[in-house]
Amino acid sequence: MARIIVEVMLKPEILDPQGAAIGAALPRLGFADFISVRQGKRFEIEVEGVATPEKIAEVKRAAELLLANLVIENFSVSVEE
Repeated sequence: MARIIVEVMLKPEILDPQGAAIGAALPRLGFADFISVRQGKRFEIEVEGVATPEKIAEVKRAAELLLANLVIENFSVSVEE
């Protein structure tokens, strides 16, 4: 079994109010050296067998159609064996 990871992040030009709120709270909690925070989503998709190029392509297709809003988000795909 292989695990394919899809990470979705807002595009850099899109405001991230949740990330900004977290970034503002960190210094109050004693984390003074952090410069900024961007919030995102992570999906872990398990597939039978090894992560073949065909299976990875299917996951990318799912990310394009369902997991990410391509107007405001980017995504990346990686494999954990």
